[in-house]
Amino acid sequence: MEKARVYFTKEISAEALVRIYERLGITLQEKVAVKISTGEPGGHNFLNPQLIQKLVHQLNGTIVECCTAYRGKRFDPESHWQAIKDHGFYEIAPCDLLDEEGQIPLHFEGGTHLKGVNYVGSHLTHYNSMLLLSHFKGHAMGGFGGALKNMSIGVASREGKAWIHSVGITKDPDEMWNHVQDQDGFLESMAEADKAVIEYFGKENLAYINVANNLSIDCDCDSNPKDPEMKDIGIFASLDPVALDQCCYDQILASQDEGKASLVERMREKHAIHTVEAASLLHLGTREYELICIDDEGVE
Repeated sequence: MEKARVYFTKEISAEALVRIYERLGITLQEKVAVKISTGEPGGHNFLNPQLIQKLVHQLNGTIVECCTAYRGKRFDPESHWQAIKDHGFYEIAPCDLLDEEGQIPLHFEGGTHLKGVNYVGSHLTHYNSMLLLSHFKGHAMGGFGGALKNMSIGVASREGKAWIHSVGITKDPDEMWNHVQDQDGFLESMAEADKAVIEYFGKENLAYINVANNLSIDCDCDSNPKDPEMKDIGIFASLDPVALDQCCYDQILASQDEGKASLVERMREKHAIHTVEAASLLHLGTREYELICIDDEGVE
């Protein structure tokens, strides 16, 4: 497999987000879902609505999310809608809770944990293409959250999240906590769920952007996340989610910022790169990439 292209800009702005998407050279077709994290109330590191508004409008997109498997303030649709409104997303674009009216199974070939089925919000059928617009940061269970986590856990229904976290043992969100000891199995299950989503849409109908800012060791699902200790890096984009997450991981490891220490420790402690390894083995993309900085493109 030839190297994937990963585009990068140091500029974190609404204009830069549009520019890097356009550099991908893809036209997402018809009804476009823009998958983000709407952020757990109490947290503050999620992507700023004003940052993403221009790109969402350009795509004529709908911001989509699913309910959480933990019993926070986004566990049920009513409270999740309130969070969407409170965090400013409802004001900037149409929004949709994919699992508000239940779930559907996505069947896929291969894999060892999820028994060939992933459970996603039923409204996924309303869309023809998807932009995975992810906030790259740490995560208490996955080590880091980027494109692969956003496409697996993020697109999964509440019960689907439990299915992934428990490595295919239960779809009960409360019961799943009794089955979260198999860390590598969980990471591999995320990769299997990614395979289901990619097979559903087709690779030609998916694009991926990671915004590496507010680099806390904690996820946007945390209501009281640790403050970021390292500086913002920039925006990364690719048509290959494996290469994209690998690149972001590499950039943190290679950073000269001493504030990276806690995030690096979190990623290594949770064996975070294993999701990328597992996704590569499932042929969802390549870990080999060419990093292309677009900051000087078009400047005479």
